[in-house]
Amino acid sequence: MGGDQIQEAVADAVAALRPAAGERDWGVKAGRLDWSCRRTAEHIASDLIAYAGQIAGRPTDRYVPFRIDCAECEGPDDLLEVIEATGALLAAAVRTAPREARGFHPYPFRSANREGFAAMGIAEVLLHTHDIAEGLGIAYEPPAQLCEDVLTRIFPHVQPGPDHWRTLLWATGRGDLPGRAPVTEWRWNNNLVIPAERLTLQGVTPAAAADMRIGGTGGFEWIEGRPPEGTDVSSGLVVKAYERGKHRPEWGVFVLVRRSDGVAIGGMGFHGTPDDEGRVEIGYDLAEPVRGNGYATEALRALSAWALARDDVKKLLCAKIDRANTPSQGVVSRAGFTRVREDEEEYVYELRVGELT
Repeated sequence: MGGDQIQEAVADAVAALRPAAGERDWGVKAGRLDWSCRRTAEHIASDLIAYAGQIAGRPTDRYVPFRIDCAECEGPDDLLEVIEATGALLAAAVRTAPREARGFHPYPFRSANREGFAAMGIAEVLLHTHDIAEGLGIAYEPPAQLCEDVLTRIFPHVQPGPDHWRTLLWATGRGDLPGRAPVTEWRWNNNLVIPAERLTLQGVTPAAAADMRIGGTGGFEWIEGRPPEGTDVSSGLVVKAYERGKHRPEWGVFVLVRRSDGVAIGGMGFHGTPDDEGRVEIGYDLAEPVRGNGYATEALRALSAWALARDDVKKLLCAKIDRANTPSQGVVSRAGFTRVREDEEEYVYELRVGELT
């Protein structure tokens, strides 16, 4: 997801709204919002330029301190022109940002990458164009692919439905879906990134997982051109969990990306959410050319520290290692895990709350 999709969303929205620019009262309430249609259009432009500022300026702890003023806009046509311009600026910022670039966004993990800002900008355009169209009494339905792109990137916790646009409206409190309770509060969800010394552990979105499952890269630059086999398998599990509505991004799969060059070298993640006893299993996979350099141990310590600091891991992490896999046994041991039991095929290691040093 990038600049092309941003401009497609903006062009489609402006085409839907422009016929109503001269003949409708934009002072009326925009759908279910408390804002007028004019105020909502100003908000679209404000968000587009704000997201462009975030991914271009890349602040780590706040929004870049500026705002757009639409006071000079005499009518809806002027507002639509501003939306087109700010959409083009966000598209340009996303296109030129490096893949590893991140900027501050408060929810939920205090940062987003270029795909995240693209998806958020598109969501603002689609949803608020819907609000304006509803207020003006005109028809609007965006391209289904754009809706799916948004859902699979910043709504990974929302089970997909048969209609992507209706699912997005339901997920943001703007509509109903059969068999699902109405949504009264909602947030989108950018991917979690956990820092380590030489690596970053980057959460895999359903969109990236689906791409890897069919032979793609998931948007990462892999050291061997493709993810390792175990990461491929884990990506398939992410897709299945997402399709069932059971995916929880913070308990999914992370790609290990080297800080020095932005190259992905392996994967690590959880085999589901913590059980009723606060226990969760962890696994990992590293590309052959980089084994023996301490990367897996470093990543495992970082991910373990993050998990054990959460309230829902009340007891321990565990890892199951084949008896013949001596290097992997060394990884978990160096990361602080203790072998607690074994059978004919594997050893079981555990790391309890309070044991990580």
